[in-house]
Amino acid sequence: MRAEATGNFVRIVEVGARDGLQNEKTIIAASAKIALIDRLTATGLRTIEATSFVSPKWVPQLADAAEVFAGITRREGVSYPVLVPNEQGYERARAVGASEVAVFTAASEAFNRKNINASIDESIARFEPVIARAKMDGVKVRGYVSTVLGCPYQGEVPLADVVRVAKRLHALGCYEISLGDTIGVGTPGKAQAMLQAVAGEVPVEALAVHFHDTYGQALANILACLEAGVRVIDSAVSGTGGCPYAKGATGNVASEDVVYMLHGMGMTTGIDLDKLVETGAWLAAQLHKDTASRVTRARMAG
Repeated sequence: MRAEATGNFVRIVEVGARDGLQNEKTIIAASAKIALIDRLTATGLRTIEATSFVSPKWVPQLADAAEVFAGITRREGVSYPVLVPNEQGYERARAVGASEVAVFTAASEAFNRKNINASIDESIARFEPVIARAKMDGVKVRGYVSTVLGCPYQGEVPLADVVRVAKRLHALGCYEISLGDTIGVGTPGKAQAMLQAVAGEVPVEALAVHFHDTYGQALANILACLEAGVRVIDSAVSGTGGCPYAKGATGNVASEDVVYMLHGMGMTTGIDLDKLVETGAWLAAQLHKDTASRVTRARMAG
């Protein structure tokens, strides 16, 4: 580890309540989502993605976005970003007091076409007005770039495309760009090379990584990217989620497993692992499924 060069603190962006839940088949009540976010706040997490203001037709699980966001107990010093696809979503988010939003696109033209029926350029054009309004309102904007290490439709995704999209989002005003391996096909060498290529155009301090664990490579990929200087990691408590457009794609890497690894390496996160494990087990019970976290399974078996 070259921790001394880029600091020992790693910020976890907890995406379970949005990216995780939106791909879970079991619909859970708004009250349970509120309880989940409040439990996550109590663990010491600094960034908790709360929900998504997309059309309920596309994401039925998050149709209660306004109710959930209004119901959570927000703690000072903790960010609760919400996903918005367009100006209408932005207005809904602002109406309930959101002070950070996220926008999304993909590095793969084929994925964008299948996912949102738009080219990469068209998808960016849709949220350019969102970023412009956010700047005027003093609202922070995070950008997501999916399929950075592979696409279910076109296969390999050229590194130049990943770099171009990430650079454009940063230039538009996204303070942080999350680089997502949506279908979980990446391996450590490719993950590190991708990060380094993007870091050649966007400061590494403005980059985050977002790995799915489809092939069991997520922790190894995170380690490779930590060695290249990244200090922001997206993960989902209990390893919830998946990708409806990616055949066989399993959930996000489990937050519990990431935190266990980081703490074991001497990194700091500010997170109480015991509380996180308890929250992951609680969420798995709400979803009527086994947790995907290896750490939680080991702790619960002990």
